[in-house]
Amino acid sequence: MAHPLLDWRGVDGSRSAWFDAPSLGAGADLVGRLLDLDGLVSLDVRTTGVRVRFAPAAPGRALDAASAAARELGLASRPSVLQQLGVVIESVDPEAVRPFWQRALDYVPAPGGDLADPLRRDPAVRIRPSPELRPLRNRVHLDVVRPPDQIDRAGLGEATGTYGVRHSDRDGNEVDLVPGEQLGDLGGVSGTTDWQVVFSAMACYRVRSTAQQRDLMTAAAALAGEAGFPLLIDVRPGLVVLDSGKDQWLGDAHGLAVDFTALAGALQRAARGIGATPEPGLARFVQVFFDAADVGAVRGFWAAALGYVPDRRPEVTDIHDPRRLTPELVFQQLDVSDAARRRQRNRIHLEVALPSDVAARRVDETQTAGGRLLESSQGRWRLSDPEGNELVVRADSPVE
Repeated sequence: MAHPLLDWRGVDGSRSAWFDAPSLGAGADLVGRLLDLDGLVSLDVRTTGVRVRFAPAAPGRALDAASAAARELGLASRPSVLQQLGVVIESVDPEAVRPFWQRALDYVPAPGGDLADPLRRDPAVRIRPSPELRPLRNRVHLDVVRPPDQIDRAGLGEATGTYGVRHSDRDGNEVDLVPGEQLGDLGGVSGTTDWQVVFSAMACYRVRSTAQQRDLMTAAAALAGEAGFPLLIDVRPGLVVLDSGKDQWLGDAHGLAVDFTALAGALQRAARGIGATPEPGLARFVQVFFDAADVGAVRGFWAAALGYVPDRRPEVTDIHDPRRLTPELVFQQLDVSDAARRRQRNRIHLEVALPSDVAARRVDETQTAGGRLLESSQGRWRLSDPEGNELVVRADSPVE
């Protein structure tokens, strides 16, 4: 039998593992055994498995106990799928732009001047100094969807753009801050008031104990499993997030014989029956948007670079992590005559943290998919896609 430590990898500041599981119910069984372990940061339950993350200083016995619980349930680890995607913004004055992004995302300060999602669901934002002035619009921006009252509270001022949702920091880096809606408002259905549609349909619940958390997670897995819907269940200290995945509450997106609104109502009744408290203001969705002259070539690069898969709808350009653990990427046509904008280096790029035993192979695969290696150093590679959008691949330290 493999040593339990072989299940774990250092990825972006966490000691992480992925355990394959055949269903939401099987994943929930594992999570139920782990909730009281020391140093636990997050648990993400999917129809294909569970991601477990511990703090860097978590005791080795906690990792061993998690591995042992997985083995008892017949679940094998697959560390090669672990990764974490972050956004890097370069600025001539990082201190000046940081408050803008903190308000837009409702993030918290993290070490090194970074901004982090307190729920550890959405990508970290790292703001780095750059002496280079780049006056034209980026070809990369963020979409952030939050409840309307939370957008008002962010206080970013009057929005611009075709849809009236665009905001820019002082350097011109853009975010489309999109107001969400209640699920019930979209279909005139009652009994789903806990659910916010922020591109995903999402319900966030506070719990008072790990026992209550376990009950909610188990009930949600059972209801979604019975309905045949691949619900995302994210477990955090004192919180359970139930999430459809982007657009998956729509029938044409999931392609299943599932009435998601009916399922959402059943999940809400179960959560309230357990005594969980809805926290609609926590709902948030973040995705990365690329403008591309050749959408197919750029999209293909990023799918290979991140191991993503395309949206099932032929008219949609999205690609997503098959486990829906990292943010979606979306591509739209760029005016090919805008040569100056196409030549300018973006002020925003992406960075993916990978296990140290995976990173070099991923770099090779990315180059095969049309990527160009710009520079490399020990455990770090900077690449560009066919149109100059950049990705940094970082090999994180192994768990010892």
